[in-house]
Amino acid sequence: MSATKKVQPAKLPQLTTQEIQQNYSRFQSELQSLANKIGELEQEADEHILVLSTLNDTLAEEPDRKCFRLVGGVLVERTVKDVVPALQMNRDGIQKVIANLVEQYKSKEGDFESFKRDYHIRQAATA
Repeated sequence: MSATKKVQPAKLPQLTTQEIQQNYSRFQSELQSLANKIGELEQEADEHILVLSTLNDTLAEEPDRKCFRLVGGVLVERTVKDVVPALQMNRDGIQKVIANLVEQYKSKEGDFESFKRDYHIRQAATA
């Protein structure tokens, strides 16, 4: 005798209409927050790339040329050869954080889609 069990889908928690609306709003808010943060960091990474492209030209010609860098609200004098590696490291770190946030966004978006499907939520068409 083989005893085979049918796998029952997990039962959804019974939520009130108000709880469903709150969860829906929470998902939307979290997705919007992640999207905003990704946008801010992408803009910051673009600024790093722009500065690096300018400084790389100077680095080839005048590596000991003075440049100024804002560190914690204080303008600090450095040389181009000292600033470029730090900026590259910052840019790389920002890009890693962006990649991480994009993964979080995709995961949260998938959870949101599952939630909408599980609770039969459809968005009304806007005219």
